Amino acid sequence: METAALTGASQDQFLQLLVAQLQNQDPLAPTDSTTFVSQLATFSQLQETQKLTASFDQMLKLQQLTQGTSLIGKTVEYTPANGAAATGLVSAVAVQNGQVLLAVGNSNVPLNQVTQVTA
Repeated sequence: METAALTGASQDQFLQLLVAQLQNQDPLAPTDSTTFVSQLATFSQLQETQKLTASFDQMLKLQQLTQGTSLIGKTVEYTPANGAAATGLVSAVAVQNGQVLLAVGNSNVPLNQVTQVTA
């Protein structure tokens, strides 16, 4: 999510700079059309990069969800935040706040904490 916020800010900043440049240009010596077209192309590239990043984020979330569902019925070893390794059977998978969580016993374990999987 931070990436989306940063690229959104970059897009807004780019537009503000472009508008300020157009407002403050000398009407008797306007900006070269080649420069203006180049700036618009840069803006278009920024938009496409943002779309590509969003697509990659969605693809990564889907991949993590798929990985999580493949662990249902398997025993996993995981290391929670307190650092003490634990083991348990995965009974379900959920997505909460964009994070894939495995239901292991009475705990919800983030997928990225899993260190080993056994059948």
